[in-house]
Amino acid sequence: MLEIRARLEAGKPAVIYGRLRLAFDQRQKSRMRATLESGEEVAIALARGEVLRGGDLVVAGAGEVIEIVAERESVMHAECDSAQALTRLAYHLGNRHVPLQVGDRWVRFAADPVLAKMAEGLGAKVSTTEDAFEPEAGAYASHHIHDNESGHGGRIHEFGPHR
Repeated sequence: MLEIRARLEAGKPAVIYGRLRLAFDQRQKSRMRATLESGEEVAIALARGEVLRGGDLVVAGAGEVIEIVAERESVMHAECDSAQALTRLAYHLGNRHVPLQVGDRWVRFAADPVLAKMAEGLGAKVSTTEDAFEPEAGAYASHHIHDNESGHGGRIHEFGPHR
């Protein structure tokens, strides 16, 4: 079984050995077993607090490079008519420590009917969609941007420079 212990350094050339599809809750775990798209099993043993993002490259024991793919999952997509309403919604979700993916005039959060009802009560138009969920890493996390600029990564609640 392959054992993933580290990220590939940014900018290093790599030949992709395999792809690992994981939902966001799985990409937050530092220890777990998973299965590559090929069916091969892998063990993940990363530093605590490390969050994997879609597009990240990790390295297994003998140098095999694995691409992390953000699995499509059920998420709530909330849009508001004004910046003030969107800010209010983001505040109330953040006050509940809900991981949020922030876009242009919208936020997304893990599917939760109670939170969806709250968002609607705050004036948001809420729908359920299937998409890769890439929430913000947090104010104290180191960040990196993928070529498609869709995700942030790094360690949760650790200080570090913005990259």
